[in-house]
Amino acid sequence: MSLLSVIVPCYNEEESVELFFDELMKNKPFFEENDLQVEVLYIDDGSVDKTVSEVKKLKQRDDCVRLISFSRNFGKEAAMFAGLEHAKGDYVVIMDVDLQDPPSLLPEMFGYLQEGYDSVATRRVTRKGEPPIRSFFARCFYKLMKRISKTEMMDGARDYRLMTRNMVDAILSMREYNRFTKGIFGWVGFRTKWLEYENVERARGETKWNFWKLFVYSIDGITAFSTVPLMFASLVGVLFCVLAFCMVVFVIVRKLIFGDPVSGWPSLVCIMLFLSGVQFFCTGILGQYLAKTYMEVKRRPIYVVREEI
Repeated sequence: MSLLSVIVPCYNEEESVELFFDELMKNKPFFEENDLQVEVLYIDDGSVDKTVSEVKKLKQRDDCVRLISFSRNFGKEAAMFAGLEHAKGDYVVIMDVDLQDPPSLLPEMFGYLQEGYDSVATRRVTRKGEPPIRSFFARCFYKLMKRISKTEMMDGARDYRLMTRNMVDAILSMREYNRFTKGIFGWVGFRTKWLEYENVERARGETKWNFWKLFVYSIDGITAFSTVPLMFASLVGVLFCVLAFCMVVFVIVRKLIFGDPVSGWPSLVCIMLFLSGVQFFCTGILGQYLAKTYMEVKRRPIYVVREEI
């Protein structure tokens, strides 16, 4: 029999733990028909509610449940990496506990793996239920990444993905501290089938992602899989050097030909403020890359486990 590992990151999801498990187990006839054993790895990302207690109750009910609890909140990226690292399965799938990743798609996804694909990824074709401004910026982010990065990132892509052991091992070989899994999936390659579905709203609870967290996450993605912003900062510097030289020549020529005095301090102040803003902006870009490098060279662990059952 083959083993399917289901990785379920959780952060303050006490209301959804059992609901997700019951929905997943509706596929039990499919699992038995295809000789699939199942292990369900709940990765508790430092929850402060009763998430851990609910998982322990499930463990008493079904021995296929496993729990890995962090010492604090390390973020979903760390939780997914921990799940991949502890998964023992021949096949591994990452799913959100809030049921926005429908377990009912698993039979279809597994069928594509049998056809020779290395992974089956999912993407939403609609963003129903999301705030319009968040949907707008999300689409802008994916359009930007297509232009500045060679790594494939599909608009509307979810972390919901079924993979073979070969692909999981390739992902685990990338032990970088600043992780952007959507980019890592694309970077390692492998033959991937994209499965589209309508957006599903959360079954219970509230999302832990606000606009600011998503913005910071997008910056992580840009700096992790593109060096174009660094090139942009360099080009802006060269452009303004050329522009400054041209302006110096213009002022000298105007003085020699027309005898105009050097005047216009208000416009000069505006130009100085503008150039200062550009300099700080470019310095900020460099700072982002430097900060990521700083965190990488520390070689800190991606997560710390407090309890494992």
